[in-house]
Amino acid sequence: MLHPTGRRALASASLIGTAALALAACAPGTTASAPAGDLEVGSLDLSAVCPSTIVVQTDWNPEAEHGHLYQLIGDGYSIDADAKSVSSPLVVDGEYTGVAFEVRSGGPAIGYSTVNSVMYQDDAITLGYVHSDAAISSSAITPVVGVMAQMDVNPQMVMWDPETYPEVETIEDLAAALEESGGAWRYFGGAAYMEYLLAAGIVPESVVDGGYDGTPAAFVSDDGLSAQQGFASAEPYIYANEIDAWGRPVEYALIAEAGWDIYGSALSVRADRMDDLAPCLEELVPILQQAEVDFYADPSDAIDVVLEAVTEFNNGWTYSEGVAAYAVQAMIDDGIVSNGDNGYIGDFDPERVQGFFDTGMELFQQIAADVDPDLEAEDIYTNEFLDTSIGLPE
Repeated sequence: MLHPTGRRALASASLIGTAALALAACAPGTTASAPAGDLEVGSLDLSAVCPSTIVVQTDWNPEAEHGHLYQLIGDGYSIDADAKSVSSPLVVDGEYTGVAFEVRSGGPAIGYSTVNSVMYQDDAITLGYVHSDAAISSSAITPVVGVMAQMDVNPQMVMWDPETYPEVETIEDLAAALEESGGAWRYFGGAAYMEYLLAAGIVPESVVDGGYDGTPAAFVSDDGLSAQQGFASAEPYIYANEIDAWGRPVEYALIAEAGWDIYGSALSVRADRMDDLAPCLEELVPILQQAEVDFYADPSDAIDVVLEAVTEFNNGWTYSEGVAAYAVQAMIDDGIVSNGDNGYIGDFDPERVQGFFDTGMELFQQIAADVDPDLEAEDIYTNEFLDTSIGLPE
């Protein structure tokens, strides 16, 4: 039996043409936070500097990649199956902070619109997951600033059958092999990374197929002839263990390795709200850093919430405990989540941002994306709110 595996088809593929998609977004959401009951505010009172409910808009259905957020969902949480959100009082170090914390799902829950477009439609959203390429491509209409890089490497990848292509190790190898064999590289049409790979001459246009629909049917029926986009934190496990018609390993290469080295799903705020939110971010960002460290130390409670939310939402998205466990390990093993080249988590490397910024600006201006022509690399990120003492164990 074939199981659908479409993930982040639009929201996380960093699609170009975001303006049109933004206009089609769903109506602004509502915030229905979990009641605090008789909780007494502890030593950290965020109510004076933060919104009464801190809302984070993610880019897809609940999954392990969002684990650091669900790590902050505490006892007494509520799941809103209609709004596709999970919320609870925000408790830090066992003490209530005076505010609520809400995690909203993206993808189908927001009509497959981009997160930054939804952030500009709904003032209740405090933070959203925005790729750094999307921060550039839509900077003229929905400018955002990344305040924490929750993943050091974007998990977007391309996968292939190692039995068919035993000599392939890199994206360049794969492109050449597909050109020779007549196989295709299937991906979601409009993905910015593919525009880059084509423009850079890394992948020939003759092998690409933008008709990927998120299901395994074509990959399986080709029996290894073609390649397919995916995420290093999911598809390798799913295809080997949950798709009976395939049932064997796949190999993959991260898109970042070919030069499209974005910060994926960076926690971001609207640029026009930065000044107002700064006092809150000074307190909140270190909390988010610590939540990520705690999640990778023991993800079990957060994953339980993720799996329960998936069940309650009942929107056709399936996500197993096995995939979640694989994702946690893969993100560490592949360096997708790491301290980078220093001892703390969540920072943006200025040289890396600048290098990608130069590449992205050139591409997006050529394809007439909604780019602010005066944009600078420093406009799309900041490290000012990070606590440099918080990092994963070395």
